[in-house]
Amino acid sequence: MKLTIREIAVFGMLGGIMYASKLIMELIPNVHLLGVLTIAYTVVYRKKALYPIYTYVILNGIFSGFAAWWVPYLYLWALLWGVVMLLPKNMPKKVQPVVYMTICAVHGFLFGTLYAPAQAILYGLNFKGMIAWIIAGLPWDAIHGVSNFFCGILIMPIITVLRYAERIRE
Repeated sequence: MKLTIREIAVFGMLGGIMYASKLIMELIPNVHLLGVLTIAYTVVYRKKALYPIYTYVILNGIFSGFAAWWVPYLYLWALLWGVVMLLPKNMPKKVQPVVYMTICAVHGFLFGTLYAPAQAILYGLNFKGMIAWIIAGLPWDAIHGVSNFFCGILIMPIITVLRYAERIRE
């Protein structure tokens, strides 16, 4: 996966866009474009989408602190990337928006559950404690999943713009 200078610049900017979008939307808890951008970047850039995704993760750690809350970010976004990578590239166009929006929503609904094992290990929770932590976060996961679904409306337009930008350079 050798990168060109142009790709390094583009992926740095895309990671910065992820971080900036998170900051802008922090006023509304659990509503953000991170899943949307992760899916769009993965559809367009495939394996190389990990560069902007982890640029975002590192920026988040640099500006918000490399603390226990940050550790699950090392795998949470890679899981979403991996699911999108498993999708067929030649999905019918009419199906794509619904599939992408649904995957985005499921990631939001499961975010706390996926986050919990790392927190349990880092804070010494037993299995019951981890389940209690998951249950306590369910209302937030519900907001996260529903908002991810509706924000997912932006996935196809973002994919279109990224593909257009990639064609212009050729």
